[in-house]
Amino acid sequence: MGIIDRRYASHRDESPDGAIIYWHADDLAAEVKDLLARGPKEHEPILERGDGFVTPSVVDPFGNILGIMYNPHYVEILAAH
Repeated sequence: MGIIDRRYASHRDESPDGAIIYWHADDLAAEVKDLLARGPKEHEPILERGDGFVTPSVVDPFGNILGIMYNPHYVEILAAH
């Protein structure tokens, strides 16, 4: 995964786009608050996706979308190992 400056994008549309990589966090509200304090803007609020899977996302200053997730299945797998 890489973060790229929008100046090097193959198009000049200023809307955020591209693949969204989601990083797991145990406390989504705290992580979103911390990210927003560092400069990104909200892309999607915290959304319940079903089965305990929850995601918000932000857009960094270069136009990259950064996703955060809480996934209970991931937590179960970590606990099993």
